[in-house]
Amino acid sequence: MSTLEQRYHAVQQRIDKACEQAGRSRQQVALLAVSKTKPASMVRQCYQLGQRAFGENYLQDALDKIDALADLDDIEWHFIGHLQSNKSRTVAERFQWLETLDRLKLARRLSDQRPEGMAPLQVLLQVNISEEAQKSGVLPSQVPELAAQVAELPRLTVRGLMCIPEATDDEQLLSQQFDRMQQLLESLRVDHPQADTLSMGMSGDLELAIAHGSHQVRVGTDIFGARDQPASVSVVADAGPDT
Repeated sequence: MSTLEQRYHAVQQRIDKACEQAGRSRQQVALLAVSKTKPASMVRQCYQLGQRAFGENYLQDALDKIDALADLDDIEWHFIGHLQSNKSRTVAERFQWLETLDRLKLARRLSDQRPEGMAPLQVLLQVNISEEAQKSGVLPSQVPELAAQVAELPRLTVRGLMCIPEATDDEQLLSQQFDRMQQLLESLRVDHPQADTLSMGMSGDLELAIAHGSHQVRVGTDIFGARDQPASVSVVADAGPDT
């Protein structure tokens, strides 16, 4: 068994155990394998283990992999970094999901640029749940308005919410933020019943996130090993969520 295979199964076992402890079905929690900076060969190996959804932050790095793995018909690409408006066309044309939507201007560009023959781009609204000035994302109070505006766009589908909680070891504080996200999603679903995804939880806190209702955890290093520095990082404004 390869190192990647061992790591992948270990992460799956953590999710299994977390679901069991939380009294939740394993089918309620998906794994997003964050493959940023890793070569296509490692993504293919992970795909062969049964993984289908992969998260990318750097556009050029992602495009190289999307092209190299074009033979994998059911692979699913999620863009999870902060997206500059002038790079929106690439995400609109080449990805199935954008998990960091935080402004209407970007949403309009993505909808306009999404090819007519493709299924709508699935989007998560990024919430600045800790309300930290340096973080991307809308404030919790802004979620209903943005969701309503995005729902009017023909080639986007609002599928839920994502967050990067405060960087802290205080489990009580993290639990409060995760609970607030869960409440936001429940409120969102009143008007947007297709919003079925709450993306929160990474390598260090996936158990806590699952206990508080996460439907997707984002894990990179614990699967693929330490990150490599991509050849070009100028294509996005930042590297997005740490995993």
